Order: sequence, then structure tokens, then C-alpha cells
Amino acid sequence: MERQKYTDLNIKAINKWVKDGWQWGKPIGREEFVKAKNGECNVLLSPNKFVPKEWFPPLKGKRLLGLASGGGQQMPVFAALGADCTALDYSDEQLAAERYVAERELYSITAIKADMTEQFPFPDEIFDLIFHPVSNCYVEDVRHVWHECFRVLKKGGVLLAGMDNGLCYLFDDIEKTPLVVVNKLPYNPLKDPALYEKINWEYDTIQFSHSLEEQIGGQLKAGFILTDLYEDYGNEGALREYAPEYIVTRSIKPLTIGVV
Repeated sequence: MERQKYTDLNIKAINKWVKDGWQWGKPIGREEFVKAKNGECNVLLSPNKFVPKEWFPPLKGKRLLGLASGGGQQMPVFAALGADCTALDYSDEQLAAERYVAERELYSITAIKADMTEQFPFPDEIFDLIFHPVSNCYVEDVRHVWHECFRVLKKGGVLLAGMDNGLCYLFDDIEKTPLVVVNKLPYNPLKDPALYEKINWEYDTIQFSHSLEEQIGGQLKAGFILTDLYEDYGNEGALREYAPEYIVTRSIKPLTIGVV
């Protein structure tokens, strides 16, 4: 088959996942929104652990970018807490969920369809905080993402990011035990014809493993200062019984940017 842009192929599958009831495409209910209005901030960057409340600056009046964060799960909470929210996602279904909750709860949100593998459609230094749940697994070049995050954040701005550690890509099927290693890292179907041909084009996505050098080192090379991190386990498959699969980081753009 003629190769289309991999992000376009991925979004076809993700839109189908959302229609089929994907966990990360189900918008929050009114009760959760009311709790957020009352000051409760429980949001996820990885499958299970809530982001520590002390990681957030005061949100009222702050400009917040939800990067690949559509689905109506996190942005409604931030809007309820007074943030000026922009959701950037490449999935029409995920953006539709954002608009649905905003209309239901009578708040405003900017929902933008854009591919984060390209330049973000924003000028320099306009956001106070970027909230970026696990999604770099759908991006071949994560260094580009970190550089764009750095560019659009104000000085002193905060980047909160979830990412997988790549372990799941070692195995052919993480749903079954014993787990059998069949792949080597880095995992990249665009550079491995055998992996590319195994993809179910109706329901699978093209995903990539990334090293800590790319993920955390990439943030540092972009100019960020890492202030904290934690690990999290998955909530599906056999691997969750053996090792954490996710890393969540808090980084800031320094107030003074100079040559190190």
C-alpha cells in the first residue's frame, strides 16, 4: 500500500476508538465538573496516579494548553478552576468531546485541530502551563514536541507531561503471560517493514518507543529545568504486574534564558 502520513493513519484509528468507547475519550460527567468548581483538582497524566496538586501554579486567569489532551476529561476541570483553556488535538472526536462538555457546562474553550508533529499554531510565549498526557508514543520525533512546548510557554511557565517508558514494545502481546520478548528497542514501524505490515489499518496505530534520553534528556536540551517526576503502572495487560510503564515529569521554562 502507498504510505500515508502516519499521523493521519493514527487519527483514523483513534477516532474509531473513541466511537467504540475508549477510556480516554469519555468526557467527565456533571458531578465531576461540580467538584472541580468547588476546588477539587483530580487529573491524570498517566493511567492511575493523580497529578500532585502542588505541581500546579494558581490556575485562575492563566492560559493553559492541553496538548493532545482532548476528550473532555482534563480541560473541563481546569476551566472550572478558572483557567483560560486551549485544547490542541488531531482527533475530531476528541475535540468534539471538549466542545460538548463546554456547551453543557457553559464555559468557553478554544479547541484546535492540529498535528503536534508540526509547528504548533501559536506565537511564542503565550501559555502559562502545558498539560500533556501520554501521547508521545504516537510521535516519531519527540524532541520536536519539547522544542515547541518550550517556544510557546512563557518564561517561568510549567510543562506537565506523561510518557511511557517503552517497555511494552519489547513484547508481542502484553495481554498474555508469560511475557515473551520479540522486539528490540527502539520500536519504530516506519523503519521496520515487518512491523509495518503487521498493523491492522482499521484499528491499530503506528506507535514508537522512546528512550529516557529522548524524553527527559529532550526536555533538558530544549531548555527546560526538571523539578520533579514520578512513575506509574498501566491498568491493562500483564506487564502491570511486573514493572511501571509510565513516567510523569514536571519541568519549568527558566525566567532567564542564557547560554549554559
